[in-house]
Amino acid sequence: MPTLPTDPPATLAATDFIDHSAPEVAAFVADVLPDGGTDDRDRAVRLYYAVRDRINYEIYGAEFTREALTASATLRAERGLCIHKSLVYLAALRSVGVPGRLVLTDVRNHLASERIKEYVGGDVFHYHALTTVELDGRWVRATPVFNKLLCRLYGMKPLDFDGTADSVHHPFDEQGARQMEFLHEHGEFDDLPYDLVLTGMRREHPGLFAGPQSRRFAAGSLVADAAARRTT
Repeated sequence: MPTLPTDPPATLAATDFIDHSAPEVAAFVADVLPDGGTDDRDRAVRLYYAVRDRINYEIYGAEFTREALTASATLRAERGLCIHKSLVYLAALRSVGVPGRLVLTDVRNHLASERIKEYVGGDVFHYHALTTVELDGRWVRATPVFNKLLCRLYGMKPLDFDGTADSVHHPFDEQGARQMEFLHEHGEFDDLPYDLVLTGMRREHPGLFAGPQSRRFAAGSLVADAAARRTT
């Protein structure tokens, strides 16, 4: 794998959240790329699928402390929200010399459970995270968020990524029903703008948090919500 420059640009740098020099990140990348990968695209694609499916997507109980949002902490927990998983992917990419940035958006999720809608305050979720990756001289978007098990339970097709085209989100589920719409983009960021996101989440989704001063989301299970959907 390529050697990182001693003074890397912001899109390759380690940060408090994108802590790509942490042993957890190194171990994860070594396990996914035991052969080092053939080129940047190969490495980016293999790391994408590993982050997508090895780390469970879970909104309930998600922690929003600075420590819990680090890539290394998410790898230890083996679960996280879109922001957690996107930061892991960026840490893995940067550790092998592939530039990447965080993208923050607002989306309307038509497949949200009634419980999630109650907590969120509707079907619009603010500060949904994905990534943009520089490959072959151009930037492509990748969303290593919703793992295959969760997609199957909710009747969604998992998002694939080949390193050549944007992988953002299918607008429809497997039955052709409206699934997700992108409403607004906050921008691309070299690091997580923590205060912006925490303040915005508290403002837009106060019901998600376990308490007024809590930095943990309320307890529950997306898998359990999916089971409840099937029985109603």
